Amino acid sequence: MSVNRFLLCLSLLVPSSCFAQGFAGLGTQADGFAIPEPNYRFQFPADHGAHPNFRIEWWYLTANLKDEMGEEYGVQWTLFRSALAPGEAEGWQSPQIWMGHAGLTSASAHFSAERLARGGIGQAGVTLAPFEAWIDDWKMTGAEDLSQLDLAATGGDFSYALKAQAEGPLVFQGDRGYSIKSPEGQASYYYSQPNYRMEGTLTLPSGPVSVRGNGWLDREWSSQPLSENQSGWDWFSLRFDSGDKLMGFVLRGKNGIEDFRSGTWISASGAVEPLAPGAFEAAPLEWEEVAQRQVPVRWRVKLPERGVSVTVEALNRQSWMDVAFAYWEGPVTVSGSHNGTGYLEMTGYQ
Repeated sequence: MSVNRFLLCLSLLVPSSCFAQGFAGLGTQADGFAIPEPNYRFQFPADHGAHPNFRIEWWYLTANLKDEMGEEYGVQWTLFRSALAPGEAEGWQSPQIWMGHAGLTSASAHFSAERLARGGIGQAGVTLAPFEAWIDDWKMTGAEDLSQLDLAATGGDFSYALKAQAEGPLVFQGDRGYSIKSPEGQASYYYSQPNYRMEGTLTLPSGPVSVRGNGWLDREWSSQPLSENQSGWDWFSLRFDSGDKLMGFVLRGKNGIEDFRSGTWISASGAVEPLAPGAFEAAPLEWEEVAQRQVPVRWRVKLPERGVSVTVEALNRQSWMDVAFAYWEGPVTVSGSHNGTGYLEMTGYQ
């Protein structure tokens, strides 16, 4: 879901009063915007593109990578779209606002960067046939079915250029892509491509590094994905050495409201199984001070019906995305009943 994950107000582009809402603002009412409904029939390639009648949307790719020496890295590339009003218009009349986030993580360093843009003026957007998502010079381009992508982003002290090749089909999260996020029924349309084989080059202050690994793309859009009684989420995408995969999230309740948990099991054969409500379990084991706040950096994740009981630990505990609405995002290692790697995103920690 990642920031899995979106922010309603952007620095310099929307009223400063919105900043107080932060991630909790995702639970505000979405009057006038389209609302996800069950039994939606996805249409491709159109649904790989933007949905301007919905308030929020993202194209979100994370990758677990290794260099020739076996050193581990993580990469994040994200394009967010947020609407001030439903619909589209030309030029500066467009109500669409765009934001890009890029991250690069190693065991000893974490880099992040951000781009902001107004819609309608060509600075950011998404087009199809061929597919291209961009903001300034950050780009995700490739085949209209997303089976192949080229990925590039540059920050002040890092950059990367990667290629992604899908080795399996799209995965529809929740009930055939209708992903419920709260007991009250808030929901999103949500599908993933968790089967990318990745390769390319990371450029660090120490120089270029050739890497290979695996990538996971999340596509999600909605207008009110959180309840007003939820403060943030903890989102896991885990890839086990067995070939099985697990996506799970915890939406944290506030004011005494119980957390909401959901997820999807993706077998090595490609079979997709939505998890029963509450089947996915995730509990913090260890916290650390990150950016002057306490953040869980080691977790126990369980899925009893599949015999999963694993420890999920941050590769770099200080993987803080220092952007307009800051959050934690970084690669993780998995050990226990299953071994592997993955990505963790945590929002709403004050």
